[in-house]
Amino acid sequence: MEMQLELLEANKNLLIEQIRAHPFLKRCREGSITLEELKIFLLQQGIYSRYFVRYLCAMMANLPSNNEVLELAENLMEELGLEPNSPTPHAVMYREMLENFGLSLENSEALPGTRHLVDTMFKNCRDLRASAGLGALCLGAEALVPDLYTDIVTGFRSCDITDKEMKFFLLHIECDDGHAETIRNIMVDIGCKDTSQLDVMLEAGRHLVEARLQFFDSIETAYRASLYAQTEAVPAS
Repeated sequence: MEMQLELLEANKNLLIEQIRAHPFLKRCREGSITLEELKIFLLQQGIYSRYFVRYLCAMMANLPSNNEVLELAENLMEELGLEPNSPTPHAVMYREMLENFGLSLENSEALPGTRHLVDTMFKNCRDLRASAGLGALCLGAEALVPDLYTDIVTGFRSCDITDKEMKFFLLHIECDDGHAETIRNIMVDIGCKDTSQLDVMLEAGRHLVEARLQFFDSIETAYRASLYAQTEAVPAS
């Protein structure tokens, strides 16, 4: 069990380093990110995350027993706002955050990188091998959130956005470590019974991180395109 845990933790740390090396997150940490680019992120992250309950349910359907389903039920209950200490559905919290910035997911189009990220997550979560979905949701999502969202919050703070407006991200920085640990423990149990499943988990995590990097690439491309469009719209003097 110790070997499986060490392997998963080592790969998690490598994937976190890979994500945080992206220029988008680097600029968040440096404080050189613009609010307009962060708003593009908010919309695209909202498009990706609005399917989270469905990602989770698709993966849970392939778990080996009801014991694992029950272990993940708390995560699902929190997402749906059914936990006593988390009475607001996370989707509602996100929508309210968007409204504070004058944004809405209604009629918002997914960028190519966002579509690829959504498709990659669904593909792994629907895989009949539960290991693929577990690896995708843990190594490719939940385990990344505390570091990823910490960088995002740093970027917003550099744009003079208050923590009150960042409640959604701050909540997930605190709670997603526990979610990732719950999924990781299930992964360790499965890996102890069949070590070949560890490779499936690690591959799924890598696929999601690669898709997340393309997600950030798309945001940068869209932001540059918006700057170019603004320049073209300025009449020559």
